Amino acid sequence: MSRKFQQDNLVGQSNSFLNVLDQVSQIAPLDKPVLIIGERGTGKELIAARLHYLSQRWDQQYLTLNCASLNENLLESELFGHESGAFTGASKRHEGRFERANGGTLFLDELANTPGLVQEKLLRVIEYGEFERVGGSRSIKTDVRLVCATNEDLPSLAEQGEFRADLLDRLAFDVITLPPMRERREDILLLAENFAINMARELGLELFSGFSEKAKRTLLDYHWPGNVRELKNVVERAVYRTNNGYVPVHDIQLDPFESPFRPTQRIKAAKTTAVAASSAAPAAASTVNNAPAPATAALDFNQVQDFKTLSQDFEINLIKQALAASQYNQKKTADLLNLTYHQLRGYMKKYQLLDSQQA
Repeated sequence: MSRKFQQDNLVGQSNSFLNVLDQVSQIAPLDKPVLIIGERGTGKELIAARLHYLSQRWDQQYLTLNCASLNENLLESELFGHESGAFTGASKRHEGRFERANGGTLFLDELANTPGLVQEKLLRVIEYGEFERVGGSRSIKTDVRLVCATNEDLPSLAEQGEFRADLLDRLAFDVITLPPMRERREDILLLAENFAINMARELGLELFSGFSEKAKRTLLDYHWPGNVRELKNVVERAVYRTNNGYVPVHDIQLDPFESPFRPTQRIKAAKTTAVAASSAAPAAASTVNNAPAPATAALDFNQVQDFKTLSQDFEINLIKQALAASQYNQKKTADLLNLTYHQLRGYMKKYQLLDSQQA
């Protein structure tokens, strides 16, 4: 027998979705940290809020912070606060999120993007319930329930030394992994109707007449890489463009950028350059493989050094070209190079490219 839940857009009747809600209800009353894992657009923020409002802290502060939106210094200050004069521009004392959320819940999104110093201070807060403001020397006690979210594979990052394993151990008292939209096919039309009705109300339409069979098939057959967030945008756009409550929604445009006039030449040129550069490396390797075998097996360390330098120069030039093609948007650059955002940041830090290009 299926069940249907609706609270803050948490709508669904698929088993995978209902299992998540059951897990949330079970862990919510405990004052333990929770880690939420899921692809973009799966509703991690909504699950975090549900954890808070089903807990004993429901009537206390609920604060949120996206860790990817700030550089290291600003992130540290926003989380832990700073004393007057701690750095240039710090004219007065600032209370951070941990101080203001005392007694309540703090939700940290995009956790994988936190730098090592911040991870170290987070570990201390979880273990001892205390921290120091930036530029301060006095320990401040706090009682905060920490809920974190990411779309990265944190265990793999910990194995690679890119995320503190001891912090991961403490954050992962329980891990809630959200199913993507493609695994919730029976929820697609349910969610679509919910979003459509709300949009019709927003437009002042008297009613919503549903979707045509063609529109339903389009919604069901799509793989939804942007998950629930993408579904919401697609449905609301379709209702707004139909703009008639007495006519079923028929036309569904999945990609709002689709146009014969879309300016894609620049990105295509960058991809062509990247492909040409990457194919040059195997060609060079083939030339080396076909060369006559050396008379001796002794290793020439000068050639090894030259190889490392050439490899580094190749990677630096490739990253710079991709950055320029993506108008220095690092998330788009990572997609262009088939890297995760975190991996790109690692390469940029390795080659000291972050000083001139801040996220």
